[in-house]
Amino acid sequence: MLLIDETAHANRWRSRHPGEKAFLALGLLLLAVALPPWPGAVLTGTAALALLLGGARVPWRTALRLLALPLGFVIVGALPLLVTVGGDPWLALAPGGPARAAALVGRSLATVTCLILFAATTPLADTLPRLRWVPPAVLEITLLVYRMLFLLLDSLTAVREAQSLRMGFRTRRTTFRSLAGQGGAVFVRAFDRARRLEAGLASRGYDGSLRVRVPARTVSPAFVAASTVLLVAVPILALVVVP
Repeated sequence: MLLIDETAHANRWRSRHPGEKAFLALGLLLLAVALPPWPGAVLTGTAALALLLGGARVPWRTALRLLALPLGFVIVGALPLLVTVGGDPWLALAPGGPARAAALVGRSLATVTCLILFAATTPLADTLPRLRWVPPAVLEITLLVYRMLFLLLDSLTAVREAQSLRMGFRTRRTTFRSLAGQGGAVFVRAFDRARRLEAGLASRGYDGSLRVRVPARTVSPAFVAASTVLLVAVPILALVVVP
């Protein structure tokens, strides 16, 4: 299982209604996009991170691991803003480049933290079946892809372990050969899994709709009220810090 899915099933907010968490996380996301990078993005990112660590009780090491990969993409994307190419000298520091790069990193990191706040506290299996306004075909394809993803990851792990036990990564040549075989084996297993899944659905009288039972959850008025107060307080505080 992926780290973010493990976290979504084990955090303190696991039993809360997905609508509550979506209202909070997406509200903070809209503020991170709409408010200026300073101090708006900083405040929203800090609030989302505080809720992730303090509210949902996600361990800080896990939160750092979840943020590490997006942060790498953000930093790589911000580096070109620091320099200018083609002038005299050919490579020079861009005027205002550090400020633009810092604004990009701050806003992007804030939005990513808001998304992780929702994704790391809400399993996908709890969210998709409740989206009644989405066409059923889209939901079913998404659920099937989500299911197949874990099956293929399990297959990839099993094939890699078998190759390691057979010294398949001893040299560079054997490593490339093992990676090629790994891709072929997973490709064949994917088609086999899809065929078996189709046969299983047909034998159970599949009529074009997958009915999934989800646990009943009630919306907490106190949580929604506290989220509303936070979403109102963040822009007010941003206006106070920067009139």
